[in-house]
Amino acid sequence: MNSVERVRQLCKERKIPVYRLEKDLGYANGYINQLRKGVFPADRLLEIANYFSVSVDFLMTGVETEKAPALTEKDRRDVAKDVYQIMESLESSGELMFDGVPMTEESKAAMAAAMRIGLEEARRRNKALYTPKKFRKG
Repeated sequence: MNSVERVRQLCKERKIPVYRLEKDLGYANGYINQLRKGVFPADRLLEIANYFSVSVDFLMTGVETEKAPALTEKDRRDVAKDVYQIMESLESSGELMFDGVPMTEESKAAMAAAMRIGLEEARRRNKALYTPKKFRKG
């Protein structure tokens, strides 16, 4: 079973039509069904995992790992601020290059999105690891 099939299965189990998932997440109508290879862009995979409150690992492998705590809006703002500062630092140190060619704005945006995903996952894991048991939910 690939990621697309797992998403369809989650929709079926939770009685959410696929078109509703697409609408709620701001995707084009039919987006999920167009992913024939079962491969989602990383940022979309994270959005879908958050929508269903499952891990990205589950969507990719079908095996649920221990659920890390959800991020608050403050956490998301902090991550966005960190990504902005990192990108500003990289750009102020000179032109960003990839294989000797200046990066396009699209490439920079993709790099920032990947950093955001990595920082959000790191923040989730740190919350799970460093939050005292008396303050944990669930």
